[in-house]
Parts: sequence; structure tokens; C-alpha cells
Amino acid sequence: MALLYFFLLRDPPQTTRLEDLASLQQFEEQTASPPIEQTPLATTVMIDIKGAVKNTGLYELPIGARMADAIEAAGGFLPDADSRSINLAVVVLDESSVYVPKTGEETAPALAQMTAGSSAPSQINLNSATEAELTELPGIGPAKAAAIVAHRNDNGPFQSIEQLTDVTGIGDKSFEQLKDLVRVR
Repeated sequence: MALLYFFLLRDPPQTTRLEDLASLQQFEEQTASPPIEQTPLATTVMIDIKGAVKNTGLYELPIGARMADAIEAAGGFLPDADSRSINLAVVVLDESSVYVPKTGEETAPALAQMTAGSSAPSQINLNSATEAELTELPGIGPAKAAAIVAHRNDNGPFQSIEQLTDVTGIGDKSFEQLKDLVRVR
């Protein structure tokens, strides 16, 4: 019995006071880092289809959809559509517009720029573009495209296009070549 009493005196039981718990909770609240808000990456793109299709309008398609999918969503070509002027293999980009001309129709320069496969490139959204879409940019191959996506996944969405220079392998020269072709949203 004396031995038990000796241990109790030597190591008294630990007691926690309510004030200590409150102080600890306040300390944890003050030192806790704020929750990181992550903007969800888009899973769809919006495209405006006009001209010689059955149902013109605005269509929502999954990222990576091709122009063939967009035309199908619009009900397909009309019989008098000039389908040869549309590149059905091109990947649809968000906020793009496509005009399908009728056979023999001359398109105005403004309409020609909207036509899929035209020489006027659409801006690519750095926060939703796939690696395949990024490789369509000049000087961006599969390795740099993967680095851009990895940077976005590791650091969250790009807040400005200038942050593209934070990606390994993209310097000022590359950025100058890309700045008019990319955007963040």
C-alpha cells in the first residue's frame, strides 16, 4: 500500500482545467491557416453554332468534344450546308462560335474568322484547357502542356496569364509568343 501511495505522490494524476482548454482552442483558431478555396475546374465548354445546321444556338459540351459532336448537338447539317468548310476533327474551345455556310455562300471576313478551322486562333483558357488543347499553342509540346496542367493542379487556378512564366520551361520569350493566345477565367 505504501508503494502505491508513493507513486501517486510522485506522479499525481493530470487534470485539465477548463481555462486551459479554452486557451488551447483559441490558440489553434488563431494559428490555423485559412481554408484554401479551390475554384472547380470546368468540365464543359459552351459553343455558339450558327448557319446551315438544323438547330442554331448555344450548346454545352464536355471538355474535349470535337466539332463533329457540336454539329450533332445542333441536329446536324442542313442539306444545303457546305460541310467541307468545317473541320469536324477540331477540339471545341470554350466561348467559341462556328458559322456553317451554305454551299456556294461567300462568307464575310468577320464570319470567316468564326468558322472552325480558320486561321484566327481562339484564346485558350489556362484554367480549363486539357493537355491536348495546350499543345495547339505555338512552342507548347506535350512536356510543357503537362507542366502547365501540373502547375495548375499543384498551385490552384491561374489568377493572371503572367503566372504562366512560373511554369518550368516557359520564360519571357515563350510568354510573349503566347500572351495573346491564352486567357484565365
